[in-house]
Amino acid sequence: MTREEIIASAVSFTENSPANYISPEAALKPEYAGMKIFEEPMFGFCAADDDMFKELKTPGVISDEHMGPEEWLPSAKTVISFFLPLTERIRSSNTADKAWPSEEWMHGRIEGQQFVNELSLYVAKLLTDAGYKSVVPFLDERFKMGKALKTPFTSNWSERHAAYISGLGTFGLSKCMITVKGTAGRFGSVVTELELPRDTRPYTDIYEYCSMCGACAALCPVDCITLENGKVDKPCFDFLEDVLAAHKPRYGCGKCQVKVSCETKRPEKRK
Repeated sequence: MTREEIIASAVSFTENSPANYISPEAALKPEYAGMKIFEEPMFGFCAADDDMFKELKTPGVISDEHMGPEEWLPSAKTVISFFLPLTERIRSSNTADKAWPSEEWMHGRIEGQQFVNELSLYVAKLLTDAGYKSVVPFLDERFKMGKALKTPFTSNWSERHAAYISGLGTFGLSKCMITVKGTAGRFGSVVTELELPRDTRPYTDIYEYCSMCGACAALCPVDCITLENGKVDKPCFDFLEDVLAAHKPRYGCGKCQVKVSCETKRPEKRK
């Protein structure tokens, strides 16, 4: 099985899967039924033994609780990371109210994550059926995050860091990832024992794609992003808890991902 076959199959699945469209049963309003969540995904491939995965165990990067690819799957050879850009309808809806996420955006966050899970499992099954053991860390019973770990606001597998190591993009001031297709979207990954050609990271700095324009800071409804200190997690988390309380089981924000120069593309590099 080749990279090209995996990508083509995943792209077709994204376009045709009912899970990438809001069902009438799930729709918060009738007009959301049939709304497409994600556009075509982009993929990055890296070696499971890339030294950067070891660096994630360093305190201040993530923590020693972070599990590397070979801890998830001892025979791991490749990490496949993907980015799913949100549709224009979902993105634009989230610009109407500066203080509160749109219902469409919350669909993108909750039903969107459900589709990320579906696509991850689809790719893993594709590989497993071809004879290669594969694991989706985020959906594995060993996955932990938040209060289950000693380091707050972390998890023992980071989709964003896997994306960075796989060459998909770099971090921004808001701690979101910026890809050549922008920042408004979601990430997923699969660890597999199939050895595949790896991508060369087209950057050397973790913030290389961020122009540090500060637009995301100005748009944050709780002022948790600054040019001086980046993003502070606690106010962001507390705001998401408020949204969840009002819209359970849905929540989200995403104000730092829309109406910014990196919404749908990589902005001009810093000089």
